[in-house]
Amino acid sequence: MDNGTDSMLDMYLFETNSLMEQLDELLIEAEKVEEFSTDDVNEIFRIMHTIKGSSAMMEFTSLNQIAHHIEDLFFYIRENGMDSIAPELKKSLFNLMFKSTDMLRSEIEKVENNEPLTENIDNIIGEINSFLNKISDRSDGSEEVQDTAGAAEGASVAELNMELANCPDDDAPFFIKVLFEEGCGMENLRAFMLVNALQDLELPFRFYPDDVETNSGSSQTIVENGFFLALDEEEHIEKVITVITGTSHIHSYEVIENARLKRSEQAPMEQQQAPVEGTAAPVKEPAAPAASTEAPTKQSQAPAANAARSHSGPVKQSLISVNLSKLDALVAIVGEIVITESMVTSSPDIQGLKLDNFMKSSRQLGKLTKDLQDLAMSLRMVPVSGVFQKMNRIVRDMKQKLNKDVRLTIIGEDTELDKSIVDGIGDPIMHIVRNSMDHGVEVSAEERIAAGKDPQAEIILSATHTGSEVIIKVEDDGYGMDTEKILAKAANNGLLTKPESEYTKKEILSLLLLPGFSTNEEVTEYSGRGVGMDVVKRNVEAVGGTVSISSELGQGSCTTLKIPLTMAIVDGMEIAVGQSIFTVPIANIRQSFKVSNEDVVYDANGNEIVKCMDEFYPIIRVHQLYNVETDITSIEDGILIWVEASDTSYCLFVDELMGEQQVVVKPLPSYLSSFNIKNSGISGCTILGNGNISIILDILSLYEMAQY
Repeated sequence: MDNGTDSMLDMYLFETNSLMEQLDELLIEAEKVEEFSTDDVNEIFRIMHTIKGSSAMMEFTSLNQIAHHIEDLFFYIRENGMDSIAPELKKSLFNLMFKSTDMLRSEIEKVENNEPLTENIDNIIGEINSFLNKISDRSDGSEEVQDTAGAAEGASVAELNMELANCPDDDAPFFIKVLFEEGCGMENLRAFMLVNALQDLELPFRFYPDDVETNSGSSQTIVENGFFLALDEEEHIEKVITVITGTSHIHSYEVIENARLKRSEQAPMEQQQAPVEGTAAPVKEPAAPAASTEAPTKQSQAPAANAARSHSGPVKQSLISVNLSKLDALVAIVGEIVITESMVTSSPDIQGLKLDNFMKSSRQLGKLTKDLQDLAMSLRMVPVSGVFQKMNRIVRDMKQKLNKDVRLTIIGEDTELDKSIVDGIGDPIMHIVRNSMDHGVEVSAEERIAAGKDPQAEIILSATHTGSEVIIKVEDDGYGMDTEKILAKAANNGLLTKPESEYTKKEILSLLLLPGFSTNEEVTEYSGRGVGMDVVKRNVEAVGGTVSISSELGQGSCTTLKIPLTMAIVDGMEIAVGQSIFTVPIANIRQSFKVSNEDVVYDANGNEIVKCMDEFYPIIRVHQLYNVETDITSIEDGILIWVEASDTSYCLFVDELMGEQQVVVKPLPSYLSSFNIKNSGISGCTILGNGNISIILDILSLYEMAQY
């Protein structure tokens, strides 16, 4: 693919996926009230209209055809109202829509994965047509609903009128001739896209050639003679022109009166004021059109925007979509700027020199670098709503298949995370929600009533921002977890590392996160296939997060994900151990303090522990763990840092704190993978201002390493 086509595909996928998310949310909400409102019907029609048109332009036949037939269905519903559908058929309509959107999503995924699309879609098309025939009392299928992509009724296919070059002998009083930019290519599909946009105005019009959707040969006809729109009302001309001027690759247009076929004023682009990039500028219409108004216009390959009806041309869009790889490159460059700025201001060549102007400039540079860094990171931040809203569909489908009455409550869906992290937490959240639905929530309403609960179970999916991280919780008010059963299962599987009596409740619940652990008694469609909570833990840790579980038997359970806002740049505390400098993420630090020898006690195994906030925590000496030479070995000479990650909390003994600094996280070279670095308490590295490398400590795996 060339860059142009590749860019079009990216835009197609971006827009189509956005539309599918809107559609899913609409269907879920409409099903709750068992009715499509007039706005719902119009919105579904618009979404399918857009997907149909853009898929046709990209030549994705299966997507185009499915969307086309759903559009026909909702064209009928829009014209006849939801009251035309018998009450007993409404549930079937919702099921059909969910099945159809599943098929659309499946085809979109194939496009994303560069896989061939489904060639035979007769089954889903047959179901849509069958339902349409049923609600329109056409069981024999002898009549067809008006094809919304075709020419309107009454358009003649008689001999062409020579002056109008390509228009049949249509009796419309007005025509608009449209010429596309020379060499733009795919003129027939561009004409079809224009037709799609015009149909949203719900005005009567015809177009010629009338086979632009299906006949690629019509491109040459359009190049030679132009593309024609036939209008019945003069008052509609201005609205149509506004859509034309908002469409890309239009070179010029002219309004033609059919009365004696006299031409009105012609408006080639080069004779008017400079148009907005990619659009045609408006021209003077015949017979002084009505005053300017505002109405939405749409392009199938760009987000909808409001076009002004003034003669100054359409308003530029305030939003653009950017390829994620470009944002990755931007963040990488900003990271290098941050490192370089630190190296310049910390250069040993200027240490001890009195350079007032330099220091003033360096402080300003530091401020601007920090602002640039914050801005670059903010560009990657997206709300978690996309992931959260998908859970509505999971709950909806499982409610039907498991026959459970459950409502999903979503809180904090506007909370933002780094795009790469949002993409990484979708599967873990889906797995947790499925677990809650499958064997967290009671089987029947009667069982809940007997337990003194609301007959309808509730799953709460929430996100809250806490400064350096986002807390995501999945809570249910179901059975809760039986710690005795969990402990017995773990013992049976040989997962215990100490006597059962020594396990706390928190530690027992953490056993659920071990590989292969499952409390499900039987395999179901949604769980028990060898994929357990250990996969959730692994995926969350892959984006720098942690997982913890809490539960009360008979009351419900809560799975908590602590997710960093971003993985690229973090706030870190630099610590010294001997001649080495390590970095500890600020998010993991609770407190730092000095202690005396009397404050340190020993556990049964002879390990050092210290009391802090009425709790005892183990002490890990970094110099011993990594075999670093240092003169600071007495507990009184160094400093303790109380750190926490997931459900693990302990104290690090280091020589001294060097200070807080934002650091750019650099991945470790791939050849170090053979040394099991990931399990050695190291998450990455960063470059300091003096050019030296600092190891970034992974607080969770460092503790696990110390235990062995």
